[in-house]
Amino acid sequence: MKRIGILGLGGVGGYFGGLLAKAYFKSDEIEIIFIARGESQKAIKENGLKIVTDDTETIVHPSLVSNNPDEIGKLDYLICATKTYDIEESLTFFKDCIKKETIILPLYNGVDAQERIQKLFPENEVLQGCVYIISMIFSPGTIRKIGFYEKLFFGSKTTTDSQLEELQNILQKAKIESYLVKNIEETVWEKFIFISALATATSYLNQNIGEILKNTDSKVVYIELLHEIEDVALAKGLKLPKDIVTQTIIKLEKSPKEATSSMHRDLLAGKNTEAISLTQFVVNEGKKYGVKTPLYEKIANVLVK
Repeated sequence: MKRIGILGLGGVGGYFGGLLAKAYFKSDEIEIIFIARGESQKAIKENGLKIVTDDTETIVHPSLVSNNPDEIGKLDYLICATKTYDIEESLTFFKDCIKKETIILPLYNGVDAQERIQKLFPENEVLQGCVYIISMIFSPGTIRKIGFYEKLFFGSKTTTDSQLEELQNILQKAKIESYLVKNIEETVWEKFIFISALATATSYLNQNIGEILKNTDSKVVYIELLHEIEDVALAKGLKLPKDIVTQTIIKLEKSPKEATSSMHRDLLAGKNTEAISLTQFVVNEGKKYGVKTPLYEKIANVLVK
């Protein structure tokens, strides 16, 4: 029996964890454990996790929903999708669930998660991963997904092919559109370029995707951010597509106009935001590689409290 824990049941963990729970409900081979607390745990225990898309509603039930490491027990896989500012605290709390063979798949917004987790668990295989999806917690125990786009990419330079293929098989059987990629660092950075500029622009300008695209001044801010982060990525030696800025703008144009970034939503709700991982990180990396990022710096000064 393979035991898979989902840590962080927000838009990403809730949606992909939900697909896994649906596929492996009462399975003899795979057990899906939702690691949740508070209202979220209560709602899922009582009514299951509800996933609402543009045209469907599904209720799924994991094998277990718990926040107690003793009850959760040892895991074969841990899929992490909390906020980036919770990485160390949440993983340290569940360290007893992680054995030497546990494979950890981080699905965070930033690009430094793998490095940060590897420091905590130097013995473990920590993959790199990213997703493209617009989804959020609608209410405790309910995830709302907007639009049709949902892709999950993962990979590793150190993990064996057979281990990676086993995970890919588990994901694909759950009808998750997942891609096992060789050049995962570039893939993760392509996503980071998209999400970092979007989160930074939407939060700073207090505008959603549609508003940024139709306001000339806002679009100039967004494109300038893309150029700055591209310069940082190139200085790091990443092999990105030559037209990465154009590709990223096209991705944005294909996104639902009424949607915004999760960082902007958190800011509006008065919650802690991921500005350190999504905005300040670019400034810090720029300094490390001698690249000027004046607009990122200006916005980081506003967003990082």
